[in-house]
Amino acid sequence: MGEVVAQMVGKVWKIVVKEGDCVEEGDPVIIIESMKMEIPIEAEESGKITKILVTIDQTVNEGDVVAEIDEGGC
Repeated sequence: MGEVVAQMVGKVWKIVVKEGDCVEEGDPVIIIESMKMEIPIEAEESGKITKILVTIDQTVNEGDVVAEIDEGGC
């Protein structure tokens, strides 16, 4: 099971995928707003999104896990 991790502090602006979606490495999963900029948090590996761990407007810190990926799921 892989994890999608926030690279910086910000507020969740948009959740791009839903549980069950297949993603490729580099695909945006969550978009956070930080310093008035929209910053994508990308999948670090390909697979199926098994769990979204954040909600819109939630503040995330650097290192927080925002989603889980099953690398063999798609």
